[in-house]
Amino acid sequence: MATLYRRHRPQNFREVVGQNHIKTTLQHEIASGNIAHAYLFCGPRGVGKTTVARVLAKSLNCLNRKDKKFEPCNKCEMCEDITGSRSIDVIEIDAASHTGVDNVRENIIAAARITPTRAKFKVFIIDEVHMLSISAFNALLKILEEPPENVIFVLCTTEVHKIPGTIISRTQRFDFKRISVSDIVKKLSYIAGIEEIAINKNILENIARHSEGHMRDAESILGQVIAISGKEVTDKEADLVIPRSDLIKAVNLVEFLEKKDAASAISLINTLINEGIDLKRFLLDFLELLRKIMLIKINPGLADKLSLEFGESIELKVNNISKELELYEVLDFINKFSEAKNNTEKSFITQLPIETAIAQICIKKSTLNPAPARTFTPNQTNASQNTIPKPAAAQPIKKNTEKIGNLNLEAIISRWNEVQIKTKKYNHSLSFILRVCEPKELDGECLTLAFKYKFHRDRIEDMNIKKLVENVLKEVYGNQILIKTIIDENLKPASPSLDTNNNVPAPKINEEKDDKSEKKDDNQVMDNLLKNFGGKIIN
Repeated sequence: MATLYRRHRPQNFREVVGQNHIKTTLQHEIASGNIAHAYLFCGPRGVGKTTVARVLAKSLNCLNRKDKKFEPCNKCEMCEDITGSRSIDVIEIDAASHTGVDNVRENIIAAARITPTRAKFKVFIIDEVHMLSISAFNALLKILEEPPENVIFVLCTTEVHKIPGTIISRTQRFDFKRISVSDIVKKLSYIAGIEEIAINKNILENIARHSEGHMRDAESILGQVIAISGKEVTDKEADLVIPRSDLIKAVNLVEFLEKKDAASAISLINTLINEGIDLKRFLLDFLELLRKIMLIKINPGLADKLSLEFGESIELKVNNISKELELYEVLDFINKFSEAKNNTEKSFITQLPIETAIAQICIKKSTLNPAPARTFTPNQTNASQNTIPKPAAAQPIKKNTEKIGNLNLEAIISRWNEVQIKTKKYNHSLSFILRVCEPKELDGECLTLAFKYKFHRDRIEDMNIKKLVENVLKEVYGNQILIKTIIDENLKPASPSLDTNNNVPAPKINEEKDDKSEKKDDNQVMDNLLKNFGGKIIN
């Protein structure tokens, strides 16, 4: 009994799946009579190269084909002989088993000199032509340069780079492409209908994705599924033949990551394990999904050309998700889950690398990266100066007043450079941010600081940094002062700095020691810059 893909092999151009750019050209050539003497069909396996070559031979020799038409009738004697591989004028040669020059001379050159017996054209279909030896190619080249009348060569190959340029230049080249998932599903649905097989569309899409664009592979897999299940195919039976694909759950995982919902994402991974899903296969599908989203974000045209199709329902969800994600987020997902995939096999808890990747993506940076520990300098000998003051217990905020004890907004601004100096002891870079802010309002115990740029404000809003500033304010002013921040785009660059005293001298306690500490900190900053960026001081 013939296999499924042989029983349903296309017998005319209309039945050939995909390859429209090739079919259109050949149809015009046949209808107009402008036939080339040699064709080169190249492309991956199972996409229709040999099938199109047979349909071409049948159309050229069909006895009932009318002028300016291109489809064979499939009813005349010649069409039936070619369909049944009985025609002596259509010769198929497997170059993989006929690599030598003697075989080319006997089976091709000698046979080409004999006029067609019954057909109008003698057609040589040479499959896997790249397997021929150099001497065999040289012998073939001679007859391609001076082909006999009514002889046509169709060379088929999966590795066109192995064919000499002299051969390629004497042929009309056609590049076959992998077939889309939607086209494969249509053909499989047609076959299932003819065979009277009840099968779910999701199973057909899974078969199409697993075939990776090779029509023959898809038909072969469908034949295996039917052999196991009979006339009604279920998911359970299909899973015995093809690895289960959980693209829907892969899409759900991307949605959870986009929403930063770590709990749901981790629960999904553990559900997959409980269901016996192969995590390695799931991660491959997940990374393929992320790759498609990445290509969509770069250029939608790239996604159409370079990525696999996932079926109509999945494609719609992928397009919607891609609108919610930024490209840098997708790249971050790909990097973290690629690393997780590599670590899964050697992890003592299989899902742990995946759960870690999810946590890193979903949990905010501030909770994963605590404030760096303070570096002590040799000049700082006083223990009370080296320790960041502990936050005092919060006191009730006094509302609707412009004063805290004897303090008002003017008093705070007048000693603002003291705040900058003391802050520099605990966090060198933070003092520079306090230079570009401006104390705007004092409401009870709450001091409002205005910033011109958002990234300055976000730095102060960090929980650890905010506590540090409030503790320094407690040191300088002797009162508990809470801070809140605002953005003021009209804020002028000029603001209180360490270089202006605002009529209030900077603190003189340990002044000499502070100068040395500042120089040491400045030197440390310069050393770090030189180390990180590879520079050197030239003057």
